Amino acid sequence: MSDRDVVGQLSDLELIVAAARQAGEIALGYFRQSPEVWWKNEGRSPVSAADFAANEKLAAILRPARPDYGWLSEETDDDAERLSHETLFVVDPIDGTRGFLSGLELWCVSVAVVTDGRPTAGVLYAPALKELFVATADGPALKNGEPIAVSARPDHDTCRLATAEDMLNGFDGDFRKTIERVKHVPSLALRLAMVADGRLEGTIVKRNSHDWDLAAADLILERAGGALVDLSGHPLTYNRADVSHGELCGSPVARLPEFLRQLAHRRDS
Repeated sequence: MSDRDVVGQLSDLELIVAAARQAGEIALGYFRQSPEVWWKNEGRSPVSAADFAANEKLAAILRPARPDYGWLSEETDDDAERLSHETLFVVDPIDGTRGFLSGLELWCVSVAVVTDGRPTAGVLYAPALKELFVATADGPALKNGEPIAVSARPDHDTCRLATAEDMLNGFDGDFRKTIERVKHVPSLALRLAMVADGRLEGTIVKRNSHDWDLAAADLILERAGGALVDLSGHPLTYNRADVSHGELCGSPVARLPEFLRQLAHRRDS
């Protein structure tokens, strides 16, 4: 990658960090204040006034700053025009809206820059937790300015795993005995960040997550020594016509082969 590309990434990172911070502070103003709520996806998913306000702030900052970039946000009607862009912003104004509305602190603003299908800069800002995760494709993953790395626990040690109980069906008995399931984390992006900073050894993601849930966290996990892959072990591609994904696994690179072996029955079913 050329020096110019690296400078471009840093510039993008500075931009998205500033935007995420401002959007996060707006969302924080609605936190535990009973914002107005609507339901989407045939009544399955809540969206609040806080989501819309944070989305408006992100769009107001990012889109004029990079008019040649495409745009994909959970709270903006999708437009196939984004597919014509080599680079675009991928945005979730509040990842973990259900937790946000329940008064839980585990939510964040997620912003990524994606080029040719892969993230090149990413930020997760969790203002209620005072946590800021950032990464670029050629730099370290940082949490509040300090480098982070995935867990180095040996395979035979306890494995802290964030997943639904039914996702463990079919695991070998001996392997399952090593698993310590953690309390539900409503923000998928933060769950992946918890793998990146070593609080978890892995997470298994149910199908139908979306680009905006994943792109920034994917890059942060990768730069911390981990990987987010499908059950065949392939990295994800973003900015496709279909922005939803199948079942996924995120873990330290060293642990992926064992996780994927345990999940083979789901891949082949």
